[in-house]
Amino acid sequence: KGSIAAYVKGTKSDDIVKNIMRISEEVRSSVLEVTMDLSESMRASIEACFPKARRVIDRFHVQQEVCAGLNEIRMQAKREERKQELRARKRHKTKLKQRLIRRKKDRTDPSGRKPKRLNEAFTPEKLSNGETPVETLTRCRYSLNSSANFWTESQAERNAILFERHPELKTAYSLTHSIRMIFSNRNADVISGMQSLKEWYTKVKDFDNEVFNVIAETIKSRECEILNYFVNRATNAGAESLNSKIKQFRAKLRGVSDVKFFLFRLTKLFA
Repeated sequence: KGSIAAYVKGTKSDDIVKNIMRISEEVRSSVLEVTMDLSESMRASIEACFPKARRVIDRFHVQQEVCAGLNEIRMQAKREERKQELRARKRHKTKLKQRLIRRKKDRTDPSGRKPKRLNEAFTPEKLSNGETPVETLTRCRYSLNSSANFWTESQAERNAILFERHPELKTAYSLTHSIRMIFSNRNADVISGMQSLKEWYTKVKDFDNEVFNVIAETIKSRECEILNYFVNRATNAGAESLNSKIKQFRAKLRGVSDVKFFLFRLTKLFA
């Protein structure tokens, strides 16, 4: 448990099947459950190599897919705010030019006010927390991917301003948090998980956002494999942890020049 059984170069289904088939059919038939991501090539490989195994799509990959949709909506809002800022900057330059034209025509100011500088700097809009809208949308990236219980005071203030300014982002965050809570419910089983997903689909339909509509259809198309998580709550956490250790091992070596010897060392350490 927790050790390397095989490592295969690349992600092509043919290469994976070719190498895994070197394991005897008796051993492969004893595999009862396989965790995977949303990759179609991995799905095809598992079907060919482990026909009796239950396929389970890792919950964290599902959450990652939804978080990617949330981030896409955040980037859309950021691009729109950037456009607004550029328009305001352009209007500011136009005012300065018009002011210069008026001053050339008449150098006196009948109101007696001090004339404004012709090179007056542009000041972007500031929100109540002292940040510009673009800065707020940039700095909220990581906090939006976590539960509100873990937000710091400044993050909570920033996100409250953000949700008031961009209601669609608030709805997208709510949907992302909902999918997280579905998998975090320790009392959930396949039936209750299915019901929770149906309710989530309804929320997505009401939201009527193209990004989340695509995500919902993706989840619905792989629903059976996703719901298999609730049988034994199996995840890819062990494999991802091992992958992280391998990356750290490689980083300490400042890269790898002899690949064969590196794989030999990995086998000795982790297999």
